[in-house]
Formats: sequence, structure tokens, C-alpha cells
Amino acid sequence: MLNLRAIARQAMLDRGFIVSLPEAAQHELNNAAEPRFDSAGIRDLTSWLWSSIDNDDSRDLDQIEFAAKETGGTRIYIGVADVDWFVRANSALDDAAQHNTTSVYTGVQTFPMLPERLSTDLSSLNEGEKRLAVVTEMLIADDGRVTESTMYSAIVQNKAQLTYDAVAAWLDEEPGAKTPQRLLGNGDLQVQLKMQDAAAHLLRERRHEAGALTFQTTELRPVVTPDGTVVDLQAHVHNRATRLIEDLMIAANEVNAGFLEQHGLPSIRRVVKTPARWDRIRALAALMGGNLPEEPDAVSLEAFLQQQQRTNPAHFAELSLSVIKLLGRGEYMMKVPGEEAPGHFGLAVQNYSHSTAPNRRYADLLAQRLVKAAQVRTNSPYSVDELSALATRCTQKEDDANKVERLVKKCAAAAMLRSHIGQQYEAVVSGINADGAWVRITHPPVEGKLEGAAKHLDVGHRVHVRLVSVNPERGFIDFALISS
Repeated sequence: MLNLRAIARQAMLDRGFIVSLPEAAQHELNNAAEPRFDSAGIRDLTSWLWSSIDNDDSRDLDQIEFAAKETGGTRIYIGVADVDWFVRANSALDDAAQHNTTSVYTGVQTFPMLPERLSTDLSSLNEGEKRLAVVTEMLIADDGRVTESTMYSAIVQNKAQLTYDAVAAWLDEEPGAKTPQRLLGNGDLQVQLKMQDAAAHLLRERRHEAGALTFQTTELRPVVTPDGTVVDLQAHVHNRATRLIEDLMIAANEVNAGFLEQHGLPSIRRVVKTPARWDRIRALAALMGGNLPEEPDAVSLEAFLQQQQRTNPAHFAELSLSVIKLLGRGEYMMKVPGEEAPGHFGLAVQNYSHSTAPNRRYADLLAQRLVKAAQVRTNSPYSVDELSALATRCTQKEDDANKVERLVKKCAAAAMLRSHIGQQYEAVVSGINADGAWVRITHPPVEGKLEGAAKHLDVGHRVHVRLVSVNPERGFIDFALISS
């Protein structure tokens, strides 16, 4: 019987992750305790109607939100868990977090960057609990511009822990949708969510005008029994509530980058460089009647994507996958104040960090420490060389985490497809390298290797394939080309 949890654990070890907390870090964890809020000497914002929106099964809550309407705009507050208070630089807990640099979500088991006593309890913004937070405050004008912003520490309290699917159904007024219990009869919370949704929409519209790219992506999640047996595969797509949070977090991350620049401190930026395979993106667009310029241009690409979403919705997910693959991976880079650095091509922003998930990503914890240094106007706690090395480390371990997550999900998919050997599928070429070609079928959204030579194929080509073999233990799914 396939044991996905055992496969996930071994994959973590194979990629050099720590899966058991070192003894010294465990000793620090045993001594961890909540702060003395009455003597913290910072703003107390616990009376505000803060709320969180996350996945149904999320327990590591990194951020909460609050909104206030003002003349000419909406003031948005993002409270991010003060993880640095519990995980001090150069401590044993910090060393363990720095080793892994990220939580890994395999779908069958979560391997948290920080031990659960912190990430799901003491440093998680759980409903009803007082917590320390680093607050990003920003005024979003009616045209979607962020006209004022600052960052400071505060005491907060999450008043309503909400979920993406429930909030999206309520915002969209889906017929038959069950209103979350916390929203029933709570007019103030309903007003809060509508203000946040409206502000997020303004931010999104402005970013897309600047060339932020529109995609339709699907996340495959295995459904397993308590013993780790795969019983189903579920496809999750982004909805209105996930976009709400994404848009607010993107704006908060821009504020974070600007705050550090303003205070003369170095930072770690999240970048997606100008795509090296722009020629293939142009060719793919031309096959669909588009006409992109010779030089990479996000605004033109976004116009093409929006046009395809309207006129060819059935294949927009395939197009999204192809363009994402051709854009290339994101990475972390050290940024010195005053020097130019690559921006984020996909988001159409120049100055962008990762700062809103310090329970889950080490880069965000680093950003938090830098912000706290800026708040008290001290020097950076890290040298430029140290930050550069840490940025490289975060990129490497993110790649390792992605490989672990993909392997486990492919093992689950291979197990589900065992009874479908010989079945034919429509697919899209999702990757090409020296080892061959990979294709992705739509139902279920699974990727596998294409047997044989594929010199005439490239990312984005639509093909007709047959499933020829699977190996659930190794995550192998192989297809044969029928036609292209």
C-alpha cells in the first residue's frame, strides 16, 4: 500500500531538510512563553475588528486585516505576526529555520519551518488571542494608488478567523452558499470585508494597468485517509477571497521594500526577471492571433492574456501554465539602498519583498528584523554579504521545497491513474529540457513525461497523448504522443 506520508518524509530528507527539531532548538522551544503585553510599551490595537482569511485547514496564521474608510480613500492595516520576538537571530531556533528557510506543504503532511508550538500557537494570529504584530498601515486612494504608508509594532487580536471558500461565496452571493457563522448578524464584519474587497480591487486594477499578468492556476491536492492512502485528487482554483488577500499582501510587500529603502537599510527582494524566453511567448501568442512586440513588454502581454480569457476561456488555464513556465522562476536577491535591482515582471512592480509570512518563510523573518531595526533607527542586523548569502539560500531551499511538493503530488496522481493505463488525453506541453518533454493533462490536472523524441514540440503546444505507465512509489507518469 502506498504511504504518501513516508514518501513525503523521505523526500524531505533527500533534499537536505531537517524534519526533527535539533535538541538545542527544542530546549529553547520548551522555554518559549507569551510576552508581557502590559509592559510591551507599544500601541494596543486589540479593540479593532481584525480578521483573517486563509485556507480551511491553515493553522499558521501570519496576517490579519482591518480597514477604515476615509475621505478620498480607504486606510488598510495589515498585522503580521511578530515571529522575531520568539525566534531571535542566531538562536538555535533561528539556525533550524535558516536551514530549511520555508515550510513545505505536501498535501498529506506539512513540514513547518518553525515548530508547531510557535507557528500554530504562540506566533500564530489565532482568533481571540492577544499577539504582538508588525503593522503595515497604508492609505489606498480611490484610484488605487498607495498615497501614505508606514510600519510599526502593536498588540493585536484576531476577532474572526475566516476561510477563502466561505468568504468568496459570500462576496459573490453564490446561490445556496452558507454564510459563515461569524458573519451572520455581524454587520460591522460584513462592512469590513466589503471595504477590504473594494480596496483590493482598486489595487488590482491599477497593477493590471501597469502590466501585472492575469493567470488562471489550479492547485492539485491529494485526499488521503488517516493512514496515508490516496482516495481522491482535488483541484483548487483561486477565488475572490484569495485574490483579496493576495492584492493586499502585494501592496504590503511593496510598502515593506520602500520602508527599508527610505531608512537606508539593505533588503531581500523577490524578483522575477525579464523573461529569457520572450520569443516563445511571442510565438505562442501569434498562434492565437496575438501580436506581441519584439522586446518584453508586460502591458502588451497582459492585454493579450485578458483578451484570451474573454474569448477562449476553455483553454485559458493551459495558456496560463505555458506563460508561467516561460516566464521563469522567482528568486530572492539582496538589494542595497540606492542601487537598481530587477523588479517582479509578473506583478509589474519594481520594489517588492516577501514580508507577510514570517511563520512560513525565512526571507519574511529577515525582512521583519530589518524593519524593526529601521523603526528604532539602528544599523542593519546583517551585513550585505550575509544578506546576499541568505537570499541565495532561500532561493535554493524554495526550489527544493517545490520539488518535494511536486513529487508527493505526482505520487498521489500516479496512484489514482493506475487504472487508467491506455486512456487518451488532451494535453499541453509544460516543459522542455535536455531530459525530454513534459505534458500536463487537464482532468485531472497532472503532469507527466512524454516518451521518445519531441524535437518539434515546445512549451504551449497542445498535443494528444496516451497514458502508458505509472510508478506511484517514484512519482513517474509517462505518456506517449499520439498527435500534436
